[in-house]
Amino acid sequence: MNTESSRGIVLIVDDVPENLSLLHDALDEAGYTVLVATQGEAALLRARNSLPDVVLLDALMPGMDGFEVARRLKADFATRTIPIIFMTGLTDTEHVVAGFAAGGADYVTKPIRPAEVLVRIAAHVQNARQMKQARTALDAFGQATIAIRISDGRLVWQTPLARKLLRAYFDVTDDQTPPRLMAWVIAAEKARRAGQEVSSLLLADGARRLLATFHEPTGDGVDPAGGGEGGDGEWLVVLREENDANTIDALIAAFRLTLREAEVLNWVIRGKTNRDIADILGMSPRTVHKHLEHVFEKLGVETRTAAASMAMSRLQGAGDRA
Repeated sequence: MNTESSRGIVLIVDDVPENLSLLHDALDEAGYTVLVATQGEAALLRARNSLPDVVLLDALMPGMDGFEVARRLKADFATRTIPIIFMTGLTDTEHVVAGFAAGGADYVTKPIRPAEVLVRIAAHVQNARQMKQARTALDAFGQATIAIRISDGRLVWQTPLARKLLRAYFDVTDDQTPPRLMAWVIAAEKARRAGQEVSSLLLADGARRLLATFHEPTGDGVDPAGGGEGGDGEWLVVLREENDANTIDALIAAFRLTLREAEVLNWVIRGKTNRDIADILGMSPRTVHKHLEHVFEKLGVETRTAAASMAMSRLQGAGDRA
């Protein structure tokens, strides 16, 4: 048997030994690592432990049928992105629809034709690996990205950093998009369709702030508030946390500012006037002006706009290198 890195891992779920044997031999010969399960509970456990590239699932089994297995796989964050190919001898439209409704990506009919199954599996493995590589890249670069299913507003997937931020700002306990975030996404989608500017969601928690950036939906779009196109696409949202302490530290390091000078510049970047900054930092406007003069000198600029622009550029560059 070849190693799993050569072709991929396939989990076959079927209660008929003859079907398991036929598929196992064909997949093994083609270079796949093959796992088997003969009933639903075992299939769920094996899928969660091994995270196969594809699940080949019999629709009708005693006990937990394939449709329920698929629903549970799609309800679990660990397994929901695994493509499911249904195997069934039933070609009635209602059963085909039930398979797709349960989360199936494809189906084949019995009696099984190994050559057809191999072609379908190869296509789904390739697509699944490309998606996995994209998510892994996002994780590696610390991107806090979530995908929201347009049809029902559920979180389809999220990077580890996104999960952390959602829990910190929204106290998320399940895979339902937080109502406040969902309301913003719907409003952002309407603005996008109307050709209007899409504002960033801003949540403040002390010195921390959460910003959300809306990306174009993938697949076919639908407006859950009513109207629009139909389909099962996803919205992509990138979350970013801003922290005053981190920003101030970065400004001190970049321009050799004092703590007070960095604090003043931080509020200048955010568009505050000298009087605003004086109220925020508990000093007189005259003192703010003095600190700002020192900032201008160290940055080699003459105006607030130039200072803010240079500081933001330097902070952005530091973020890109991080």
